[in-house]
Amino acid sequence: MEAVLSHLRGAIERGEYAIGDKLPSEAELCRALEVSRPVLREALRALQTMGLTVSRTGRGTFVVADAVEDPTFGDYAASDLLEVRRHIEIPVAGYAARRRTPENLDRLTHLLDRMERETDTMAWVAMDTLFHLTVAEAAQNPVFRRVIEEIRDALARQSTFLNELGGRREQSDREHRAIVEALTDGSERDAVDAMTHHLDRVETTLTAIVRSARTPAHDSPQAV
Repeated sequence: MEAVLSHLRGAIERGEYAIGDKLPSEAELCRALEVSRPVLREALRALQTMGLTVSRTGRGTFVVADAVEDPTFGDYAASDLLEVRRHIEIPVAGYAARRRTPENLDRLTHLLDRMERETDTMAWVAMDTLFHLTVAEAAQNPVFRRVIEEIRDALARQSTFLNELGGRREQSDREHRAIVEALTDGSERDAVDAMTHHLDRVETTLTAIVRSARTPAHDSPQAV
């Protein structure tokens, strides 16, 4: 999928598909790139998340931009989502370190253990969003949980995007483990630092994906 995405993104950025152009049909692209339809559809969804294309029901996929600016996850731009997460989840981690109950810690530890063993990406993504909801619950303020619940779909979309294109799963598991350890220790400072580091890494990966080098014209996604 990454090779197909890189190929299509490069073609758009080089102007081979100009703004307003319709991409070839899925059947044509599958034949040309020698990939299965599920793989192609993942790449097309990623292009849309990057803001390069839009899919119009019954009409096809159209190019709307020739450079990635700010990926969109559901209803929210990545930059807006990250800004809110920094203002909410970092202080929430501090509150959670002071207020968490044994039940909160048990739930988080069990969830993290499952995440570290999980091999299915979509199941992991679902647990990833639940992890952040559970940290918010540990802060013992229902408003915090409501805010995270509101952006839950966007968090899941972002998590999928980062895992598929940025290989974030193992890093994220380690970052989550550091958060849980800080909550277990009851250290507000360590919890704030751990959540800050986690969100810093999310931003770094997003930036790397957005700024990734354009694919040379001669590159081909064979043997995807």
